[in-house]
Amino acid sequence: MGAPDRRLEAFGSQVAAWLGPVVGTATTTSVERLSGGASRQSFAVTLTTASGERKVVVQRKRSGGMGARLVDEAALVEIAGRSGVRVPTVLAATDDSSVVGGEALAVDFVTGESLAPVILRDDAWRTARQILPGQAAAALAHIGQITTTDERLRWLRTDDPLTLIDALHHGLGRAQPVIELGLRWLAAHRPPAVADRVVHGDFRLGNLMVDPHDGLVAVLDWELAHLGDPVEDLAWACVKAWRFGSDAPALGLCGIDHWVDLWVSGGGDRPDRHRLLWWLVYGTLRWAVICELQVAAHLSGLAPSVELAVLGRRVAESEHDLLVLLGALDVSGVPDGEVAPVGDAGGSSVEPPHDAPGVDDLLGVVESYLRNDVPGATTGQVRFHGRVAANAVGIVRRQLADAGQAGHRHQARLEALGFSGDGGLADALRSGQLDDRLDEIGAVLGPSVVDKLRVANPGYLLTPSADPWSTAE
Repeated sequence: MGAPDRRLEAFGSQVAAWLGPVVGTATTTSVERLSGGASRQSFAVTLTTASGERKVVVQRKRSGGMGARLVDEAALVEIAGRSGVRVPTVLAATDDSSVVGGEALAVDFVTGESLAPVILRDDAWRTARQILPGQAAAALAHIGQITTTDERLRWLRTDDPLTLIDALHHGLGRAQPVIELGLRWLAAHRPPAVADRVVHGDFRLGNLMVDPHDGLVAVLDWELAHLGDPVEDLAWACVKAWRFGSDAPALGLCGIDHWVDLWVSGGGDRPDRHRLLWWLVYGTLRWAVICELQVAAHLSGLAPSVELAVLGRRVAESEHDLLVLLGALDVSGVPDGEVAPVGDAGGSSVEPPHDAPGVDDLLGVVESYLRNDVPGATTGQVRFHGRVAANAVGIVRRQLADAGQAGHRHQARLEALGFSGDGGLADALRSGQLDDRLDEIGAVLGPSVVDKLRVANPGYLLTPSADPWSTAE
């Protein structure tokens, strides 16, 4: 057995001392780092108390992490629970970094599963898949009905959603013409304003704890909650990124029209299709910007992480989805057939004076090890990051194989539009100079996005359309 992780041991002792006033005098039996959470670290901590073992989940905010203060989030979770939303029991929250090494929130451990691929594909969750859409829609409707008169909810903000993501994107200084195109479309097609309601901000599989027989157990991760149009939550659950490979548009579980019907049955107001499409485009663009922010935290050195690094290459997925939703890419993903496949990087070829194996062989064996061997020998965050690292190696292999061909094709497309680089095109789009050419520009940029995906995640090109209405209910 390996040596114990002294940092986890120290963290467990801090948690036991912190929660002592709530659970009684306690010692730590075990601490496990859980997977996921680009903005937060999550830990399952088992405590031994006078009344027996008690398992809790502690979330600790990463340096530079987005979202609400954890003490504010704790207040919202408690109030949501009293409003009929199924949530974990809050034990404590602190913004004093000296307590457990950062802002933290502790809740009772909730039994169930939150991993979307398991819920969507495992036979044991067949019953849950049948009842979960109705339960989730009812929970969303309850969230939109939470009253905000409690003083502890004064932190909830009403920000203009488009202004917010515009500022976040441009604050990074990145030249992304497809994102600029999406921002211009959203500005031109904004639906009428509605009365503000509580919006969860990240309602999807992955943030729902699910029991295989009883379905929804708890709504998790309220860090992005705010005030706004509740249809934002309704549409966010239909963003293609949250289908996790499923053919079903809503939560990966059902069709979008059925999802809306369930929401209305639970007490929500029926949106027209234009409003729902606007928020779907917004959500798709928002996920792209979130990916940009996460990779920026990695690149700046603020939060070095293989997980955050790989998120930077997922921007291409959202760009593809965005162009599909705007009608600039057909469902095949290759509008004009011009994009050649990315082959291998030369097999076992060796470049003198270097010895065998070649670069591609070395990367290939590391990728195989991370993808096939590491998951079976690890758990929690290590297992998850092993898979992410395998994806990173695969990206490197495919980009080496491409040998700059995608860049040459992209440059030719830019020049055909009259621009020498992404920066000039992005600036022209942002200024509104090209508002009468958005369709043309989207169609020209589509093949470049496909090229990016053939390196970043070629399997994405084989998945169903991002347009949730393209598949019959």
